[in-house]
Amino acid sequence: MTSAVTDALPRDLALRRAFSVYPTGVVALAAHLDDRAVGMAVNSFTSISLEPALVAISAARTSKTWPLLREVPELGMSVLAAHHEPLSRSLSAREGDRFGGHDWQRTEGGAVLISDAALWLTCRLHSTFDGGDHEIALYEIADITLFDDVEPLVFHQSRYRSIAGSASA
Repeated sequence: MTSAVTDALPRDLALRRAFSVYPTGVVALAAHLDDRAVGMAVNSFTSISLEPALVAISAARTSKTWPLLREVPELGMSVLAAHHEPLSRSLSAREGDRFGGHDWQRTEGGAVLISDAALWLTCRLHSTFDGGDHEIALYEIADITLFDDVEPLVFHQSRYRSIAGSASA
C-alpha cells in the first residue's frame, strides 16, 4: 500500500483503514436460544445468488457469539435502520444486554428479527468457508420482508452515517 497515511501505520491498522473506505450496511444476526435472544452485528454482508437465493456474512473466529449462531436451524438477519446506531453498538459489545430493550420478534423456527429494520431475512445455513481470521458463511434465504420506507444504517470510515437524499435524474 502506498499512502502517506497508511505507510505510517502497522499493516493491520492500514488494512482496517483501507477497508473502511467502502461503505456498508449493518446487519443484526440473531436467534432465540435458551429462552433468550442472542445476536451480533456484522457489516460484512453481501448478496451472492438469486437461484438459489444466497447471502454471505463473515464472522471473526474470535467471536464468542458466532459459534452459537452458526449452529441454529434458522437465523434472522435484519438490515438495521438509520436510528439503530445504539442497537448496533450494543450488538457489537462483548458483554451486557445486547438488545438493550429494543423490540424484536421471534419466528416459529427461532430466528429473531429486529423491529423497525429496513429488511428482514430468515435464513438457513448453506455452507461455510475458511476466510483467514474470519469464517465465511453462505445462508439460503427462506423468507424476505422488505420495508421500502426505512433508511438503512451505514458504516463508513469507522463511523455511522446516513444516506443523504439525492437529486432526481
